[in-house]
Amino acid sequence: MVDHPILPTTIVGSYPQPDWLIDRERLKASLPPRVRAETLWRIPDPWLADAQEAATLMAIRDQEEVGIDIVGDGEMRRESYSNRLATALSGIDRERHGTAIDRTGNANPVPLVSGPIRRVAPIEAQDAAFLRRHSTKPVKLTLPGPFTMTQQAENGYYPDARSLAMDYADAVNAEVRDLFAAGVDVVQLDEPYLQARAGEAQGYAIEAINRALDGVEGTTALHICFGYAMVHHGAGATGPKPKAYDFLAELEASDIDVISIEAAQPGLDPAILAELPSKTIMYGVLDLSIPEVETPEVVAGRIREALRYVDADRLWIAPDCGMKYHSREHSLAKLKAMVDGAALARAELK
Repeated sequence: MVDHPILPTTIVGSYPQPDWLIDRERLKASLPPRVRAETLWRIPDPWLADAQEAATLMAIRDQEEVGIDIVGDGEMRRESYSNRLATALSGIDRERHGTAIDRTGNANPVPLVSGPIRRVAPIEAQDAAFLRRHSTKPVKLTLPGPFTMTQQAENGYYPDARSLAMDYADAVNAEVRDLFAAGVDVVQLDEPYLQARAGEAQGYAIEAINRALDGVEGTTALHICFGYAMVHHGAGATGPKPKAYDFLAELEASDIDVISIEAAQPGLDPAILAELPSKTIMYGVLDLSIPEVETPEVVAGRIREALRYVDADRLWIAPDCGMKYHSREHSLAKLKAMVDGAALARAELK
């Protein structure tokens, strides 16, 4: 496992992209894009990669300065958590988009699968090497998981969704191996559709996730959530959230090491954590739907509740979800409270 202090802090994945890099108002006006959305970027293509690197350095520095223990790249180079990898695979139609129903019940443009899904070249490996090179802390990088990518695509080639998911899993497996080879300490799969489509997940999600990790050596995590929260409940916000997961205990059968759970906003009963006895829990202690910044004491209280059901050496501390739709100032204040709250809880263990 990763070398870190007890009750380590981390981000889930995304961090606010600066206004000079991406059109944040347009970003907030719609759900995370499933297909490429290049017009969101404010920087013309010849200079975009350099600008994304500068923003990534900002995200790394912010996390290190606030005291985060396991640092991410903030997904600064991505229009959404999933579309960069999902649209880079062969087998995706380059001329047409498909359509699929999202978790809010609306039809949206998605990748159209018109041939066999294959990863023909590394996609995030350069990002992984950049992150490793510029942080002295353990580092974590995220990828969309095979079940969620299957749900976010129109299948125009495979006989069924399970067959598509297995080829997505093979593509993810190749990418995960390259990320570890580049020096990443933790690779996280984002699988929000385990919650959104729990019935279908029962059929083949664990098989697909385990296939994505077959033969992988390194610490792996998996994030499940109820959807992005926004302070002002714009597009992408889910409003009131369920207080229980429809697909959580099933993950005990997966090969994932760390399960990331959104707990603060939905008021999740931490007793459910007892159903994951072999897993490390990345526990959400920051409610991202409210403008108020939690006090360290509130964060410490949420950690204490989780510690009733999970040993301290199996508990990581994180926000509920990604922070993409929040301001940098708000995110920094929230993360500082999280770090200080974890320190309070950590001191009580001595």
